[in-house]
Amino acid sequence: MDPRASRRPRIVRHPAQIVALAFALVAAIGTGLLWLPVARRGEGAATFVEALFTSISAFCVTGHVVVDTREHWSGFGLVVILALAQVGGFGIMTSASLLGVFASRRLGLRSRMLTATESRGLDLGDVRTVLLGVLRVSVVVELVTAVSLATRLFVAYDRSLPSAAWEGVFLAVSSFNNAGFVLRSDSMTDFVADPWMCLPVVGASFLGGLGFPVLLELRRQFRLPQRWSLHTKLTLATTIPLLVFGWFFLTVNEWRNPATLGALDWWARPLAGLFQASATRSSGFNSIDITAMNGGSWLVMDVLMFIGGGSASTAGGIKVTTFALLAVALYAEFRGEPTVSVFGRKVNDRVVRQALTVALVSVGVVVVATIVLTEMTRAPLDMVVFEVISAFATVGLSSGLLVQLPEAGQVILAVLMFLGRIGPITLGAALALRERSRMYEYPEGRPIIG
Repeated sequence: MDPRASRRPRIVRHPAQIVALAFALVAAIGTGLLWLPVARRGEGAATFVEALFTSISAFCVTGHVVVDTREHWSGFGLVVILALAQVGGFGIMTSASLLGVFASRRLGLRSRMLTATESRGLDLGDVRTVLLGVLRVSVVVELVTAVSLATRLFVAYDRSLPSAAWEGVFLAVSSFNNAGFVLRSDSMTDFVADPWMCLPVVGASFLGGLGFPVLLELRRQFRLPQRWSLHTKLTLATTIPLLVFGWFFLTVNEWRNPATLGALDWWARPLAGLFQASATRSSGFNSIDITAMNGGSWLVMDVLMFIGGGSASTAGGIKVTTFALLAVALYAEFRGEPTVSVFGRKVNDRVVRQALTVALVSVGVVVVATIVLTEMTRAPLDMVVFEVISAFATVGLSSGLLVQLPEAGQVILAVLMFLGRIGPITLGAALALRERSRMYEYPEGRPIIG
């Protein structure tokens, strides 16, 4: 062996590191393009912070904005934003899925056999399958959504066909990728009582938030739920109840609020409640005034944003499977059961520890950022918490604090968006890829708890 080989700089080879570097590179390219004078309406170029923040927000499919998207950016700038959202959503699903493949291949023989048995419906055995599968899903969902929205805009809102098509495509890509960007200054408030506009956006956001492995398995075995993998069962069993809970709570809590749902006809209020509950999961659109919502609604939205959507999806947060595993582990501990099991499957203790690690690290990031921004702005705590969680969970809803922040605060939120986008993915993969066996055990100890 060449002794000089040990002195050579180590090349980054860990898949999680490659994903993080690739995301940073694309975000930097997007920043450079949006910094060009041609990307901004009028004379001059956008500031560096405006370009950086918008690029990260678009590529990390968040939807946070520090400038008016329609009024500030030129046609070239809007195309760059749309491309960043599309590449970001595609990259997120493929990266997370491929990291899952790499992780399963690094497991021991027994674990690999169990994984193969459990994920028999996913067929994630090679890179080509993942790439083509994500591409097909993205094209079909976005095409159907774009046609539906463009038709409605053309027929009911007197838009020209090219204008309706452009806005329909932009909104469809933004919806499926949970990006939250809209070609309107007031987001979706113009369509608050229009189900033909709201429901396609809700549907595309919901599908994008499930994740490619779940969508692929549902396409192949939709009528055979008994054969679904544990991942699919956990994702659906958590996503749907959380959506229904958010819909019910926000609708009831805002029903008489004259600044939000109270100003609508009674039949439009459930639609607006559903739209906002769905947007809270990660898409970041709003059809009512977020800043005028009640404090209880903000708190529930904080929780829903932090949980987020499905793994290997365009949604953010700690992911519903992480939340579900922690809930199941708590239930097992309360019952005094020796192991954690769900849907007839025993959950490996290491997987539970990984879920706990992702959740606690995420909580730590949110707490630190909240302290920093609170000291920087002296803003009310509920506004800061909402803004921080929205950025970290890549949701894009705003409490109104974002436009008041100095550039340093906007940079902090940009960092949060980047960490929130790649953090749970890379951390989960890194923990899985570090699995190792030990040939000995320490003596057991029992510290006092509580």
